[in-house]
Amino acid sequence: MFKKIRVQDAVGETLSHDITEIRPGEFKGAAFRKGHTVCDEDICHLQKLGKNHLYLIDLEKDEIHENQAAAILAKGLAGPGITWKDDPKEGKICLYAKTDGLLVVDKANLAAFNMVDEVMCASLHSYTLVKKGQQVAATRAIPLVMNRTPVERAASIAQQNGGTVFVHPLKNSKIGIVITGNEVFNGLIDDKFAPILNKKIVELGSTVSEIAFAPDDESLIQQAIEKHIDNGCDLILLSGGMSVDPDDVTRKGIQKAGASEMHYGAAALPGAMFMVAYIGGIPILGVPACGLHHKVTVLDLILPRVLIGEHIGKKELAFIGHGGLCMDCPECTHPHCPFGKGM
Repeated sequence: MFKKIRVQDAVGETLSHDITEIRPGEFKGAAFRKGHTVCDEDICHLQKLGKNHLYLIDLEKDEIHENQAAAILAKGLAGPGITWKDDPKEGKICLYAKTDGLLVVDKANLAAFNMVDEVMCASLHSYTLVKKGQQVAATRAIPLVMNRTPVERAASIAQQNGGTVFVHPLKNSKIGIVITGNEVFNGLIDDKFAPILNKKIVELGSTVSEIAFAPDDESLIQQAIEKHIDNGCDLILLSGGMSVDPDDVTRKGIQKAGASEMHYGAAALPGAMFMVAYIGGIPILGVPACGLHHKVTVLDLILPRVLIGEHIGKKELAFIGHGGLCMDCPECTHPHCPFGKGM
């Protein structure tokens, strides 16, 4: 319940909510914070903000203030890897990454949460690489005062899978690389793939254990894979031989090495001939030749997910189709572009 008073009569009263000031191009924020005691010097400033009246709040038993609501909502939304402070500004609480890692958003949970009247949460795209301290989401109750029941219902929805917004640190994995192809193995051309893959791996905080070279021979490819596994690699990347020519035998070599699961083809360009397989739980990623010519491919979408321990199957490779078309911009701005953002 609200009590309306003239601003001139508000001296000595305590503000019930933040009062926002906007100076276009200069400032947008709280000119006065909730709990501020109005003094004579504030009257002119408040009037310049268009506040000829102030409202005092006397909450009913089943009502809740926006700041209390925001804290309840933030607590429900925050999963592992998320931090937040119970210090709402203008009724809003921001959620931040507790560590460097990969942001994962339970999109179904988020949509169900936002279907509740008078609450909201907005986040960055799921599977965005983030840094410690980076804002990843924000939430608030939309009205100044609302019924407590929908707030608690929204928080319960957000928390039902342990939270809605998560940041998972990337594992420091030991990764083996196999470069396939007769032309490289026989020294007819210089290998360009290994430096590219090595750079991507190091930038994600992992290390390359060893780089092996194999001709287009499925048995020798099998042996190279098995050697990496024997050396304790957590993940193996293979380049070349992923196309449809009869002498592209990399997939056959992976099968001979004991792949129990194999998914060939991803709904993304560049990278449609990408492959994911598993040998005894070890992920095997087959990188097509487009990785030589494009700065960003499906590998850049999938590799971070593998490094947080996510199992990639047919469904995951299918779902990247929405947003999986690279615009092939003259100057690549990834990750600040739509590529992969529909996942």
